[in-house]
Amino acid sequence: MTGLLDRRAVTAELLKDRGDLLVVTGLGSPSYDVMAAGDDDRNFYLWAAMGSAATVGFGLAMTQRTRPVLVLTGDGEMLMGLGALASIGQVLPPNLTVAVLDNGHYGETGMQQSHAGRGIELSRMAAAANFPWATIVDDMGGVADLRQRIHTMSGTGFAAIKIDVGEVTRVLPPRDGVHVKNRFRKALGHPTI
Repeated sequence: MTGLLDRRAVTAELLKDRGDLLVVTGLGSPSYDVMAAGDDDRNFYLWAAMGSAATVGFGLAMTQRTRPVLVLTGDGEMLMGLGALASIGQVLPPNLTVAVLDNGHYGETGMQQSHAGRGIELSRMAAAANFPWATIVDDMGGVADLRQRIHTMSGTGFAAIKIDVGEVTRVLPPRDGVHVKNRFRKALGHPTI
């Protein structure tokens, strides 16, 4: 895949003027991308939780009903957590958007081609799981439209964002899970434990 969207530009656009947006990142590159766009206490970076981003975001959306929740993950991570789409599709929290940075490869394990790179379209899987809207985003205008949908909490949604396969410098977020959890809880107004 060449000539597609730059992952860092996409992430920066999605997080621009974020207001009270809560973000859950998938393992690896999505976490690095969100960190590169600017660390924030309302970012929940997942470490060693492959396949769990959508379920964590789902739980967060269910408990934080008045705030928009964005799950930003990769196609490889989403493929490992496909069951989450079915669970989300049964409840449909109106404040949840799952956005997949889809380069068709498993970036964290050596850039092997993923099923998404072999023709499996994740947005169709989300649509089949009852998501009210599921789309493919392949230009920056579409990214800006997606950001608007996220912030207006326009119903449970899914976007497969077609990004370039190119490597970018890793910008590592905090790796201490207890620290990330505690600062996130504090940002939500909950006591740390």
